[in-house]
Amino acid sequence: MLEQQTDQSFEDFWNAYSDTEIKAYTHLLKTPEQPMEGIFREWVSLFETRPELLMGFLDGIQGSLRSPFSLEDVTEDSHIKLDADLEKLYFNMMKAEAEHLYSLPEWDSIFTEEEKLQIFHDYRRSRTVVKEKQPGRNDPCPCGSGKKYKKCCGKEAS
Repeated sequence: MLEQQTDQSFEDFWNAYSDTEIKAYTHLLKTPEQPMEGIFREWVSLFETRPELLMGFLDGIQGSLRSPFSLEDVTEDSHIKLDADLEKLYFNMMKAEAEHLYSLPEWDSIFTEEEKLQIFHDYRRSRTVVKEKQPGRNDPCPCGSGKKYKKCCGKEAS
């Protein structure tokens, strides 16, 4: 859908898509203890959106569902059940940098500030790149030869 956008239509597209996401996630978070269920066509009407924007929402939530489903099989009459892992959903919203979603007020009744902060710390930790320690000259060679690094693979690096 993004490839079909022009510079003029891009902002309108993102506004419409964001509105769809906000309506859908607000609906999902109102009853967090129950999966969100319904008919695709009815959700299009309920969220006052276009089918392709609702499909974008369904595509985006797949990684947070306990039971993902095939989007290729979805039709207008499909019955859809969204049983989201809410911690994973909140984490994935941060990962997608979707502040308009992870700052929805409905999250306040689901997670405490401490829980949200813990998920934020987990998200930050997931972005940290840990560089592997290079072997020292006198360390055993990581290739498993039993030789010192400087006499084996380290010789090639010099």
